[in-house]
Amino acid sequence: MSRTMQDERFTKAWQRDADALAAGELADPHALLGAHSDGDGGAIVRAWRPGAEQVVIKVDKGIDFGAELVHPAGVWAAHLDGAKPPLRYEIETRYPDGLSVTEADAYSFPPTVGELDMHLAGEGRHEEIYERLGAHERTLSGVAGTAFAVWAPAARSVSVVGDFNSWDGRLHPMRSLGSTGIWELFLPGVEAGALYKFELRTQGGALRVKTDPYARQVEISPKTAAIVTRSEHEWDDAEWMAERGQQIQHERPMSVYEVHLGSWRRDPDDPERLLSYAEVADQLAAYVKDLGFTHVELLPVMAHPFTGSWGYQVTGYFAPDPRLGGPDDLKAFVDRMHEHELGVLMDWVPAHFPRDDWALARFDGTALYEHEDPRRGAHPEWGTLVFNFGRNEVKNFLLSSGLFWCTEYHADGLRVDAVASMLYLDYSRKEGEWIPNKHGGREDLEAVEFLKELNETLHAREPGIISAAEESTAWPGVSRPTYLGGLGFGFKWNMGWMHDTLNYFQHDPIHRRYHHHELTFSLMYAFSENFILPLSHDEVVHGKGTIYSRMPGDHWQKLANVRALYAYQWAHPGKQLLFMGQEFAQPQEWNAERSLDWHVLEDDPEGDPPARGGTHVGVQNLVRDLNHAYTAEPALWQRDGDPEGFYWIEANDAENSVVAFARVATDGRTMVCVMNLTPIPREGYRVGLPHGGRWREVVNTDATQYGGSGVGNFGGVEAEDLPWHHQPHSAAMTLPPLGVLWFVPED
Repeated sequence: MSRTMQDERFTKAWQRDADALAAGELADPHALLGAHSDGDGGAIVRAWRPGAEQVVIKVDKGIDFGAELVHPAGVWAAHLDGAKPPLRYEIETRYPDGLSVTEADAYSFPPTVGELDMHLAGEGRHEEIYERLGAHERTLSGVAGTAFAVWAPAARSVSVVGDFNSWDGRLHPMRSLGSTGIWELFLPGVEAGALYKFELRTQGGALRVKTDPYARQVEISPKTAAIVTRSEHEWDDAEWMAERGQQIQHERPMSVYEVHLGSWRRDPDDPERLLSYAEVADQLAAYVKDLGFTHVELLPVMAHPFTGSWGYQVTGYFAPDPRLGGPDDLKAFVDRMHEHELGVLMDWVPAHFPRDDWALARFDGTALYEHEDPRRGAHPEWGTLVFNFGRNEVKNFLLSSGLFWCTEYHADGLRVDAVASMLYLDYSRKEGEWIPNKHGGREDLEAVEFLKELNETLHAREPGIISAAEESTAWPGVSRPTYLGGLGFGFKWNMGWMHDTLNYFQHDPIHRRYHHHELTFSLMYAFSENFILPLSHDEVVHGKGTIYSRMPGDHWQKLANVRALYAYQWAHPGKQLLFMGQEFAQPQEWNAERSLDWHVLEDDPEGDPPARGGTHVGVQNLVRDLNHAYTAEPALWQRDGDPEGFYWIEANDAENSVVAFARVATDGRTMVCVMNLTPIPREGYRVGLPHGGRWREVVNTDATQYGGSGVGNFGGVEAEDLPWHHQPHSAAMTLPPLGVLWFVPED
């Protein structure tokens, strides 16, 4: 053995590092491994090859140096006389079973996470931190491989494990980047398709194997590995994206079709098989476009292992649901929607996350993403964990996730789930189960600041996108700009309208006179926010039935009530959202494990009289016509948030359950909606109108093509010079049973 090797063997500093490496506790393996100056004009290359029989250092120009085993656990070293780091070399490793592997040395590369990245991440301001953490194919010094990085500040050591190293946590320990808590390692030769996880040793010495929080792709449950991913999708929606950036969304028509992709439609030959993103794209786009909706909203397509959560218990905040395809498949889906001029909204869940041990929960052995105290960190109603919005790195994780779906997947907006649970410290908690804020109040000040920053970031980086809050309380200014004291969302779901309206329609018509205020009360606050009127998936699950089944009366009356409800929803100030299946009045409650009940649209020759699709087709026809009439009439969408764009004509006829109101466009053009919510036709019912001339009946929910009885006004009415309802003109109308009429001035 040479003098250098003898010195190498007995140098105490590296010996301690080698012992720590062997024990899986070396935080900076690059300080020991790789090429280092020997202080005498040469270099020492140390390699970590447990179980190897022979190790050779192969330098450029075909020069080989045999290495010696200098630590019994598997540290090999070779002295390269006259060589100076940095060096370009490969390591040839031969094992007793005859296997020989030649590869670049993972410990010869500089960090792949820069100083600026670490600084911004520590301050919670790295909007594209997903480009640094996680797994990313890179070419460094001409060598192709994958850069791995993970945030685990409390870990004693972290290793990359995967199918490329037989899931052996000894082989590829990562380098700690100090106080940032980030660990990184570049692995030459690892490419797209490789499976990987992170193995972390906690301060207590326990090993935890975790899926990458920033994984772009994951395995199908119950498997849990992340997948190194390369995107090859070429976007074809440049014109759409450019136009989106110029749009003011609350001044545009928006009619949203809410979809759970896994159960919208399944393989007709195998009902158990889900259609992929690619398979469902053309069908869904053609269907939604035909019905006249402007947007589809997807229940969370982020990776989630428990299908029963419908996507609302997310484990992959940067990975799409693998059951439906890979990242490029989802991108192609969005591209196809844009090709059909359909916006894509995605449900997104920053409020909480599941307790799966392989995912975010106690990631590095501590409450890293969640609060340590269960009064802040655990959600008692859902059995999940609550994000620590006061921690910069956690806030950065969520901010970058929200932005990721809008930038990388061209989503046209996010609907943020369960905002109310974020805003209140005592949400679903009893006395003594929550901690007041620093002012003694119940508001979660950290979550409020997070939501403000989220919206500021989204709207600054992606002009024209939509952010909508599912917020069920009276929190002020949810959809007001942050500079005016609001939370900065573009829209808020109008849960009050939904509850009151459904309660009203569920009453038997004979009793509706006693509940008239439930129908009209929403106009007391309709202009306090930019509202979306949701009849969402939440209203057709958990034993609630469906919109159809909740309506009173026989089959005909149920369908008539559904049609009247939709015509009212489309005419009311605010944008519309309808969950899939309700557009044809699906009778059975939604089940995420099977397809919608498309069969109800088939002919019913046994009916009396025989009906096309049992008149479920009629409801579908009405939704189509409502959408087209809606988009054609600016009065219905230009001034949704402006009280000057709405006025009552008749709000107080509770005895007859009749209401009438007007919507007004910016140019003064008016649409009048008249509703008769009893099964009694009303002949000669006089309604005030703002001006004379002929008013065309553009919607009549009782028309025969919708399955109605055909009662109406033969296409329109003539306004007389007879003041009525505080209007200068009026017309005597025939109001159909359980019917809604829309009138516009004859062009």
